[in-house]
Amino acid sequence: MPFKVKIAKIIETYNTVLNVVDNQARNSEDRAYGGVIRSVKGKLQEYITEELIKIAWIESGGEINRLLIDSRKHRIKINNDYIEKITDTEIKEHILANINNYYYGISVDKQVYVDMEFVLGIECKAYTENAMIKRILVDFTFLKSMFPDINCYLFQLESQLGGDFSFLDIKTFGSKSTHTIMSYFEDIELNIVTLLKGERKVKKPIHKFFKPLPEATLIKAVELLKMDLIKYV
Repeated sequence: MPFKVKIAKIIETYNTVLNVVDNQARNSEDRAYGGVIRSVKGKLQEYITEELIKIAWIESGGEINRLLIDSRKHRIKINNDYIEKITDTEIKEHILANINNYYYGISVDKQVYVDMEFVLGIECKAYTENAMIKRILVDFTFLKSMFPDINCYLFQLESQLGGDFSFLDIKTFGSKSTHTIMSYFEDIELNIVTLLKGERKVKKPIHKFFKPLPEATLIKAVELLKMDLIKYV
């Protein structure tokens, strides 16, 4: 399927989902209105992101059977330095005696593998605010402790981060608060991709006040992904 046709299909799916989601949510008998909306928007963003990954890989010349995308949990082991600093001997000995059980399961929404090598992680959000940025950066910090070479991304439909994250231009300067938070996570270079233009307005949600999904934005996202994927072709 030609590149532009694939991009057009993503836009068509986005338009279709946004056209019916409000009605579906109002008629749902199983979940509250807000829960349905959040779920649908989240799944829509994950769908768009995964399709963009596949397009970027194929456009880079990669064979699709070498690519794997999942969200499996990775076991982050307890930090030995932390154990050494425990002053209570009984607690320390208990942990050491059961050391194999001390881990934390961590993942992000879209984890990209080439030939089973974890190369790229993407967190997907319908929108992001700075409180959520802190959680995303912590998750990537855990993952990079195991996979130090992964490339880190945030793909969001809308931005609530301030600055110019939601306005397409040649260069994105970001926001003062977001840069300040990221400055404390020096090992994480987080690439933030916003698909819809304009800061998120709480009283103007996109399922009621439609925002178009620009072709140019999707193409830009593909080009960014290609820059990180092409080295594995």
